[in-house]
Amino acid sequence: MSRKNRRVVVTGLGAVTPLGNSIAETWEGICRGRSGISTIAQFDTSGYKTTIAGEVKGFDPLNFMDAKEVRRVDPFIIFALAAAEMALKDAALAIDSTVAERAGVILGSGIGGLRTIEREVGALNTAGPKRISPFAIPALLANLAPGNIAIRFGLKGPISSVSTACSAGNNAIHDAYRQIIDDCADIMVTGGAEAAVRPIAIAGFNAMRALSTRNDEPQRASRPFDRDRDGFVIGEGAGILILEELERAMNRGARIYAEMIGAACTSDAYHIAAPPPGHEGAARCMALAIKAAGCSPEEIDYINAHGTSTIPNDLCETQAIERVFGVHAQRLAVSSTKSMTGHLLGATGGVEAAITVLALHHGMLPPTINLDNRDPACTLDYVPHHARKRSIRTAMSNTFGFGGVNAVSVFRTFNSKG
Repeated sequence: MSRKNRRVVVTGLGAVTPLGNSIAETWEGICRGRSGISTIAQFDTSGYKTTIAGEVKGFDPLNFMDAKEVRRVDPFIIFALAAAEMALKDAALAIDSTVAERAGVILGSGIGGLRTIEREVGALNTAGPKRISPFAIPALLANLAPGNIAIRFGLKGPISSVSTACSAGNNAIHDAYRQIIDDCADIMVTGGAEAAVRPIAIAGFNAMRALSTRNDEPQRASRPFDRDRDGFVIGEGAGILILEELERAMNRGARIYAEMIGAACTSDAYHIAAPPPGHEGAARCMALAIKAAGCSPEEIDYINAHGTSTIPNDLCETQAIERVFGVHAQRLAVSSTKSMTGHLLGATGGVEAAITVLALHHGMLPPTINLDNRDPACTLDYVPHHARKRSIRTAMSNTFGFGGVNAVSVFRTFNSKG
């Protein structure tokens, strides 16, 4: 088979999110329009402007590793390992010596081991250098999420870590997709993981005035495209996809959720944190992803929007969509599942790609909850309040990150004939 004819399909999904500790629980929460936002339980938020987040709840790491290993790794690694194990099981995929060298892992994380950094810096400042754990560095490095996954499951193919802020998970998926298209691998474990609901993150984003302070109504705080939005809600977790070369997947009788048909990444070259008016970089990224997918703008049925619930992002993303799709923008379904999960930073691309794939697989449009009073400048169909049953063929997942990075993935319902 020539490289240009290689096709990539999604055969497994795994997730740990504020909506549930599996992809099934997460998808059920999405379809029910349920919010996973609540008052922060991990630390005392006295004195913080924001006291709410999308925390993972009721998750037992001992279901995935022993107590000794739990103590030696950061939560973002634990989430990644758990989601990867679930995704491989979902794909009914065993990595043995016959496939190991053609199976790899690429994961995104915007920050890495933030809890470990806080803990070890605290130990250093209060008790000196002798109190630093020998496991500190391996626990905090972003690339130790894919590293631990590779070690655990025997993945000897391409391995990498991507750190492009909130686009990290989506960029990781792009890179994994290219490994298969370019015939460097047949199986890739990919997505993103993050565990940044920590004091430094809350205080830092508060200093930027980026977080919602609707502390008395946690479940109503994340409200993308709504007139009364006041910032994003930080979340945590992991989302993992198993990408597989089509012929291999079909030969083993794999269940195929969807096909990945294109991707693109661009830079705004504008500002470290804010999108430019009209978001030309995002528009160009969507247009390039559509071109890479070999389809037309009119063929896109659904966009899982970046939709952070911040004033500038929601408006600029809407403008970018209108710029790319023209009159078709009014026929598109566009929703932000961050209204339910919060913003999982580097994990968001993995989680939202998985949700986009399930939207195609089940013919169900995820809703944007809390859209009570649409911003008059946000003029699209954001699927307000309730999921909507609709057969869709092609869908797009948008992520945009600090530094002006834009990443877009395109998926299609699977057809063996292309």
